[in-house]
Amino acid sequence: MPVYGASLLSISLGLAVLTIFLLVLFLRRNDDRFFFVAQRTSLSVCFLVTLATVTLLASLVKGDFDVDYVARYTSLGTPTLYKFTAIWAGQSGSLLFWLFVLCCYSAVVLLQNRNRHEKLMPYVIMTLAVVQTFFLLLVNFVANPFSPVEANFPVHDGLGLNPLLQNPTMAIHPPMLYLGYVGFSVPFAFAIAALFSRQLDAVWVRSIRRWTLFTWLALGLGILLGGWWAYNELGWGGYWAWDPVENASFMPWLTGTAFIHSIIIQEKKNMLKVWNMILIFVTFVLCIFGTFLTRSGIVSSVHSFTESSLGPMFLTFVFLILAVSIYLLLTRLDDLKTERRLESFISRESGFLFNNVIFVSICFAVLWGTMFPIVSEAVTGTQITVGAPFFNQITIPIGLILLFLAGIGPLLAWRRTSKESLIRNFSIPVLTGLGTVVVVMGFGLRTIYPLVTVFLTAFVTATVVLEFWRGVTVRTRKFGENPFIALLKMISKNRSRYGGYIVHMGIVFMFVGFIGKAFDKDKEWSMLVGDEVHIAGYDIVLTDLNEEERPNHFAWIATLDVVKEGKDVVSLHPEKRIYFHRNPNPDRRQPHSELSLYSTWREDVYSVFGGIDQDKGLLTIKIMVNRLVRFVWLGSYLLLFGTVISLWPSRGFVKGA
Repeated sequence: MPVYGASLLSISLGLAVLTIFLLVLFLRRNDDRFFFVAQRTSLSVCFLVTLATVTLLASLVKGDFDVDYVARYTSLGTPTLYKFTAIWAGQSGSLLFWLFVLCCYSAVVLLQNRNRHEKLMPYVIMTLAVVQTFFLLLVNFVANPFSPVEANFPVHDGLGLNPLLQNPTMAIHPPMLYLGYVGFSVPFAFAIAALFSRQLDAVWVRSIRRWTLFTWLALGLGILLGGWWAYNELGWGGYWAWDPVENASFMPWLTGTAFIHSIIIQEKKNMLKVWNMILIFVTFVLCIFGTFLTRSGIVSSVHSFTESSLGPMFLTFVFLILAVSIYLLLTRLDDLKTERRLESFISRESGFLFNNVIFVSICFAVLWGTMFPIVSEAVTGTQITVGAPFFNQITIPIGLILLFLAGIGPLLAWRRTSKESLIRNFSIPVLTGLGTVVVVMGFGLRTIYPLVTVFLTAFVTATVVLEFWRGVTVRTRKFGENPFIALLKMISKNRSRYGGYIVHMGIVFMFVGFIGKAFDKDKEWSMLVGDEVHIAGYDIVLTDLNEEERPNHFAWIATLDVVKEGKDVVSLHPEKRIYFHRNPNPDRRQPHSELSLYSTWREDVYSVFGGIDQDKGLLTIKIMVNRLVRFVWLGSYLLLFGTVISLWPSRGFVKGA
């Protein structure tokens, strides 16, 4: 297996280099035979990398401990599901999976466009082949997943998978992130192709719009699933900690969001050509940079791998991308000029532009906060920690401005908006926002940021509801349709617009969930069986403690009866687990807390089994009462639903007028 897998990767590297060479010959000699063969070699690379990936998966499932990667990340006791997910648990496997996803995308792009975009496709294939070559160099010479175990004796068992990764969410979260990270390679390749070929009209933008939306969705879903995993697995009661690797996935999502909005202007008004090029370049570079942060080990993160020699190679690749992109952009500035200018600051175009500025500003703030400890250590020798307070202080006000822009965008007209339209369109949303603030203040809310958030969420909600109501009203009057049918047909006729509004509503609900963080409660106790504690109106009783031997761990299971106002609410069962408990080396045994929670729309009761003193029978129990968390997940579902609507094929949900 090791020799077979390594051979596949070596052949793939040779074919990727050959693909680039053939495309160069085609562009110099304009001989279609070179392009024809290059297409076939490119597909061959995709096929061989797929075989290599399947080979590694087979080794993981089979338990081929002669392979170093298999021995490090699986064991005989590892459940089958997590043997599959172990492919992205370590550095070399994750790089191979990155390459595999890229090859899948490349194959789809090639097959989808084999009879289209004749001037663009040679450069598209070449760009993707260059990225493939870089990752093939890594998995062949730096981090080969098929390297044999360095031992002169048979290895009968492996070290096993990190307990934190033994969670069903981790079977979905990383692939989604990879689909997002890698997916931006396609819009980047089309942008490079447009610059090389000087085909700088809106064709390349239209060609990658759905690609960009899908990639953005996958990356966003990966981020949200990561938040879900953190909330349900790490035991600290939160879903976002401004961890450097979290930030690394968030930054390309921000610039990708800006790109999605700004290409609308290019398609409709033939504006922002240079800006769109810059955005997609920055987004792709941030994707590579995020991979670098995760794999280089230069940052301290629950997500990152150990230190390696990959850092300089990734940085070199990033600088090469930037150098080529900037050179092409500067040499094509004249071709990218447009005659059209912004006519009014009170227009939908300006709303999109301000939207872009905000997204990029948040991205810059996050980038600076993430990199400052590294920069400070390099310059002064002292690493200065930048924690959540810094990010919250910077991003919360900017995020509120962004939420405001999400509300005013639909209220503005293209080109310019008259004063009469402003008054007419803004009056109901503003009054709705003010009325909602008055109501919540009546319940005792006085904090400035939550009040501003309440106003803005109500404002945006009213804006979106009005947009749907106006559209449905027009169709019911014009075609005599009942409101439900009118709604379906309205959405099917303009999926991009109304799908975007649903995404905005998803963001609104997520902000409602964020408000709840201001009212969270938590407390930790040392408890004996029979003890009772109190928090946020709940009575918590430790009624039982059980022990259980399981295939790959030992567990203590606590039973906590939750009572409110004299009524039984739920029984929680947090666990303290010891993974690899049969290992004779105590240092190899890994403790892990498996939380238990009770969730309602108002709040979550969140319990963590911190530890146990077996001699005294004393348990360390932490209880958190987290407000409005469900609205974060509801917002995530709406974001997903709205994006799916925008991606839906051109023939709508309903036939008819």
